[in-house]
Amino acid sequence: MISRKRELKMNQERIGHFISECRKKKKMTQTELAEKLGVSDKTISNWENARCMPDLSLYKPICEALDISINELMSGEKVSIDNYQEKLEENIIDTINYTTKKVLDKDKLISDILFGCGLALIFLAFTLFPSESSWGSIFSIIGLIISFIGFIKLNKINNKTIRIITNISYFIIALIILLVLDFMNVILNDTAPRYSYLKETGDDMIIYKAPFYNVYRINYNTKNEYYIVDVKNEYNEDTIPVVPFNRNKTSYNNIIKYQNKYLGNNSNTGNLINNLPLSENGYVFEIDSNNL
Repeated sequence: MISRKRELKMNQERIGHFISECRKKKKMTQTELAEKLGVSDKTISNWENARCMPDLSLYKPICEALDISINELMSGEKVSIDNYQEKLEENIIDTINYTTKKVLDKDKLISDILFGCGLALIFLAFTLFPSESSWGSIFSIIGLIISFIGFIKLNKINNKTIRIITNISYFIIALIILLVLDFMNVILNDTAPRYSYLKETGDDMIIYKAPFYNVYRINYNTKNEYYIVDVKNEYNEDTIPVVPFNRNKTSYNNIIKYQNKYLGNNSNTGNLINNLPLSENGYVFEIDSNNL
């Protein structure tokens, strides 16, 4: 593959140099040749400096403008009658190789665009849409599918079985990564899962059923809203601990854990009570320092 690319590059340089020589022999500027061919003078410069090759549709007009044969243009040199047939066969092979390379390059470009756009769409879906929005999950899955198509086109493994296994592995791994990122977002940011397949709304809670875990959103849309992530499937709607204040941000768990009448000195007791927003629900505490 490398030697073929090098050979195509050498042919491109030879043809570009030949076009430049023939143009100068005809005493034409790049601009004059460009006007005859209906292209820009920059295009002529690109040909002559081997930055690109003329389009096949321009071969005949180039030859007419420079008074050369197509065989000579493709050879990048003047061709004698003696080796005309040999050069013609070589040029046909080179043309096939060049055309194949252009098709492969174009196909790779499309594959790169698909793969990159798919990943970009996933990133935008995670950053622009809130986790509870169904659009975020929809666009991220669409992005995953687009990147998967791009990956399939980029995967050039010759063995068909290994190629199929690699493609399937990419899709599964990418899907797992999305689910893990969503789970981490739920744990770290106290939010609803993006990829929940079922949502149940009750009087004081919303239940999100996601793959491998459930999320309970309690006291939703209030200042005392809190989340419980149930990975081990320990709870249901009847057994989930529901309290009227934000359970995750108070010391309520400590009271349940230690179940001790002695809470500490006056300072610690005051801090504990201050952390419990029970006064908002009609409770009043008075600390008797003589009986602590």
